[in-house]
Amino acid sequence: MATQSSSPVNFPIAYSGTDSIVRITERLCVLEAVAFKEACQSILGANPRPKRLLLDFDRTVFMDSSGVGALVGVYKLVSGQEVELVLQNVRPPVMSVLALTSLDRVLTVELAPEAPETRDQGRPSRRDQNRPPETHPSVRSWVKRAMDIAGSLVGLGITAILFVPIAIAIRIDSPGPILFSQTRCGWMGRRFRLWKFRSMVVDAEARRHEVKNEAEGAIFKNSNDPRITSVGRFLRRTSLDELPQFWNVLKGEMSLVGTRPPTQDEVDRYEVPSWQRLDVRPGMTGEWQVNGRSTVKNFEDIIQMDLKYQNSWSLRYDLQLIFRTIAVVFNKNSGAM
Repeated sequence: MATQSSSPVNFPIAYSGTDSIVRITERLCVLEAVAFKEACQSILGANPRPKRLLLDFDRTVFMDSSGVGALVGVYKLVSGQEVELVLQNVRPPVMSVLALTSLDRVLTVELAPEAPETRDQGRPSRRDQNRPPETHPSVRSWVKRAMDIAGSLVGLGITAILFVPIAIAIRIDSPGPILFSQTRCGWMGRRFRLWKFRSMVVDAEARRHEVKNEAEGAIFKNSNDPRITSVGRFLRRTSLDELPQFWNVLKGEMSLVGTRPPTQDEVDRYEVPSWQRLDVRPGMTGEWQVNGRSTVKNFEDIIQMDLKYQNSWSLRYDLQLIFRTIAVVFNKNSGAM
């Protein structure tokens, strides 16, 4: 069995018959994740191509959203190439991430021998499964979570008061459902259903191809989107369309302050480094809300704003962004379209 190093972050590649084995590093964060995906691309581009790509997680004790993104990327690479992808010697910390993101349902996972308590179910113990990886301090902050719960309860109270007049206005302006839901990707890429008051025509998704995308990168924006209704423009300008998201905050799928929650098709276009923005829970507001809102049409700018939030995060900073958001909402030139 020969071994060689094919990446600057040292991913030894071993060969055994028609198998290629990649030994994963102790931590699979952004730098390691980029090198890991490149190593797998090199293997899959070789001739002859291996029949099995084995990823040895025996040493790995931590994986963040970039690691998840790299795994998703490698899974897409092997799909359709008649190469079997197998994760070997997976320990509870990594298994908890796979279970959290539902990757354990699509990937072939072989647990580490010293984890007999998970052998029957193919999942980590309840204690390990409920222990999230520490991707960012905000994820573990009980004070931030308490703020989210208190704020969401107040927000849901306001939503209940305004629901009837908003519902009547939406129904008169455009027949159809009052609420709109869409699958978004949250912390670590975990999918959830985001709720809003409907601000577009009922068949908006089917008519998306009719609208020119004015944004650059993995986002979709149009400042004069014809699918937006008259009432919808008002709801967006005042951010009233986002009131139902307080329910997402109460459930823990979102936070009052965080990064912009991307759609699944946006995440499907991410390169590994872009997955860093999913290291925190998405927020109802954040840097993008107070620095241009919908006038920001470059995906890289959004990435930089999200990373700035992660680097600057503190409870005090969250409060500052909340107050700045309120000021922006009441500014008619804020660009919320």
